[in-house]
Amino acid sequence: MDRARRRAMLKNSIEVRAGLARLLDPSMNLTRISAPDFDLAMTLNSGQVFHWEKIGEGFCGMIGDRAFYVEQRGDILKVRFGETPKPAGETRALPKVVARYFALDHPLEEICASFPRDPVMDAACDFCRGLRIIRQPQWECLAIFICSSMKQVAHIRQISRALRQRFGQRKQICGGEVFSFPSPDALARATERELRKCGLGYRAKNLLATAKRVASGEADLDSWRALSERQLREQLCELPGVGMKVANCVMLFAYERIAAFPIDVWIERVLRERYFVRGRKVTTKAMAEFVVNYFGAHGGYAQQYLFHHARMTGKRKSRTRSIVLVSSNIMMKPK
Repeated sequence: MDRARRRAMLKNSIEVRAGLARLLDPSMNLTRISAPDFDLAMTLNSGQVFHWEKIGEGFCGMIGDRAFYVEQRGDILKVRFGETPKPAGETRALPKVVARYFALDHPLEEICASFPRDPVMDAACDFCRGLRIIRQPQWECLAIFICSSMKQVAHIRQISRALRQRFGQRKQICGGEVFSFPSPDALARATERELRKCGLGYRAKNLLATAKRVASGEADLDSWRALSERQLREQLCELPGVGMKVANCVMLFAYERIAAFPIDVWIERVLRERYFVRGRKVTTKAMAEFVVNYFGAHGGYAQQYLFHHARMTGKRKSRTRSIVLVSSNIMMKPK
């Protein structure tokens, strides 16, 4: 590592420590937000959002184009806002922005009570207590999940950071800096080669093509909110780089379609090993039909709990027999 880079890293480290010291100053007032039945760290680290950074006792990140510092103390979130708007009305609205982003209004107890009762789901539910589905900006969510194909969470975080630093806008918070996610216009003006430098590989071509469609208005993401689930999924799947899994992620995390159930390698492994008879072939279509029927209206929450539990425990427990699940009307065993 050359001297200039070492000096830059040292300077940044000093600035972050100085900002953290100011942040933790007891004289500093942080806005308090009631957040019962919520686990901030688990929610941010559950693989649905990729840019929040741990700073001291809390996290720094962006909600849309604003910088925030958030820490949790029991059932209270303590929040510091970045560059606060001058109009008093906008400043007063910022706590609502945070509460909405973290979906503090979702009836989590009711959602969890609706999950099917089986050993796998029960274990995931106990492990993920307080995890909520974040309401993400549509473009940011779509773009980052296009970049997520065949990537682990750590790699997606690296891509997100590179895109933000290269094409986003710098914001100050806690004496340090964070970056907004680049707009569709900003990425549409980039070249595929520039995007590849952010670690996207072959995904750069798809991200660039989709950015151009969104920037031109051909793909009007906001108007798609009015579409049915089937129509929304179809529109998303027409975008370059968007297949069924990415479409369901965007539906769940950006459009609040809580029934959407993304199936990635982790979830497919859980389903095949724990919900189907071992050794029997199960088609993708059959698996998709199973999750809709079995996990129901809050399937997206069930999926996120299963995903996070499987990824964190990392144990592929062998079983001598599969679980055969029976509901009042349907035996959930593949035919």
